Amino acid sequence: MSEYTIIPRPVSIKYLPGSFQCQGIPQIADSSDASVFRNEAAVFTGQVIKTFTQEAFSRSSDCNISLIKTEGPVAEESYCLDINPDGIKVKAPSGAGVYRGLQSLRQLFLSEYRDGTLSVPCGVIEDRPRFSWRGFMLDCSRHFFSVNFIKHLLDALSLQHINIFHWHLTDDQGWRLPVKQYPLLAEIGAKRRDHRLHGEFYGRFYTEEEIRDIVSFASERHIEVVPEVDLPGHTSSVLAAYPGLGCTGGPYRVEDRFGVFEDVLCAGNDETFTLAEAVFDTLAEFFPSRYVHIGGDEVRFNRWANCPKCKKRMAEEGISSPSQLQSMITARYAQMLRRRGKTAIGWDEVLENTEKFPLPEDVVVMSWRGSEGGKKASALGHRVIMSPCDNGCYLDHKTFDSPDEPGRLGIDTVAKSYGMEPVTSDMDETAASLVLGGQGNLWSEVIYSGKIAEYMTFPRICAIAETLWSDKNAKNLEDFAKRLPAHQRRLDMLGVLQYRGPLG
Repeated sequence: MSEYTIIPRPVSIKYLPGSFQCQGIPQIADSSDASVFRNEAAVFTGQVIKTFTQEAFSRSSDCNISLIKTEGPVAEESYCLDINPDGIKVKAPSGAGVYRGLQSLRQLFLSEYRDGTLSVPCGVIEDRPRFSWRGFMLDCSRHFFSVNFIKHLLDALSLQHINIFHWHLTDDQGWRLPVKQYPLLAEIGAKRRDHRLHGEFYGRFYTEEEIRDIVSFASERHIEVVPEVDLPGHTSSVLAAYPGLGCTGGPYRVEDRFGVFEDVLCAGNDETFTLAEAVFDTLAEFFPSRYVHIGGDEVRFNRWANCPKCKKRMAEEGISSPSQLQSMITARYAQMLRRRGKTAIGWDEVLENTEKFPLPEDVVVMSWRGSEGGKKASALGHRVIMSPCDNGCYLDHKTFDSPDEPGRLGIDTVAKSYGMEPVTSDMDETAASLVLGGQGNLWSEVIYSGKIAEYMTFPRICAIAETLWSDKNAKNLEDFAKRLPAHQRRLDMLGVLQYRGPLG
């Protein structure tokens, strides 16, 4: 290999004469700084052992990796990778930066370790992220993904410096979160009759131990787990468990169909907010993340328009339209989370019908119906996460226009994912500064296994990762395409199934 072919493309690469050579894979040397980065060293060592076995490590004390803590006003995730004939140095101001540097080094090892020998060109890599939010969303309501699969996926995602796992835990088709005060959410709301299983029940929920295991595993890889509970719409699973929370009283069922349904949580029932308090208490207990995603998308208002309790609520609040009940609910949810030290994130519908109840300033808007929601939100002073469904971010769409490809509702090629730009050309400097970043979303209506999920995710998430990490002016699709085959061989070694068709 004459070049590093790292994905995402580093900010700066300076090649130097010679190469670092080692019989076996170098180990991380003991030092005071290495002890500071004990977690990062342990995770990296474990990753190497899983791929190459313990015996692959070099026994030579002259063949090692030094971890060095740096000081100064630099980005938390920045790092410097210094490769010379005498050794390898990973320099960074934080554990997150060291981990990102080790993942770039892991890429080089996956490419350059052959037959017991490692040979890597000498050079200096200076790197830092463009955006702080580089996310991936997994829908575990429509398909329940195992803990082992999620951990396997997170480890592979971290190779590309993805640092947010948006965990979609609830929807019409299944509730996956245990809530002690509302046990029927897990007992009833987690299971649906499924036509694929000839009407038998499908689904389960994640236990507290499993959730903590995934959060810990992600944290070790400097990935923040952001939970989503979809409220007040997409709540068939809630209503099936607690029909008194609906406007009509039912009957309801956990949906085995896909789509948007009329029944939502009753905005005039105080118990709706008692439920939310219990759910948010649970999320605050299980998830250390700064954020909680409250959904807020695709809420139908017809039930509210005809519900006596909702009409009474409208009169009490001075609301002229049932659609404005949603902004009232969003404001209350944001306040509940604020009391728990959390910040609410909502899909871009939370920007609508806010005449009576303006969207609280701290609510982060996730723009999914295109980029317009993000532009509007940032113009109003809200922080924004871009994941437009029409611009390469919806990984459940087909990767290529062919009847033989899996996917639905659209075509999002690798090239389209690479071309996604979180900061639109018509944003001014202030609006642009409010864009936290972006993410790829994998909805699982027609994804029935982890391997299909991998195929739909990779390599489009690699393209999205480069868009969110690398300098905008350095992005080049042709250059990405040249680096991608080597990177895909690395992912092969990690056991990741990938799409390998045309990129555009």
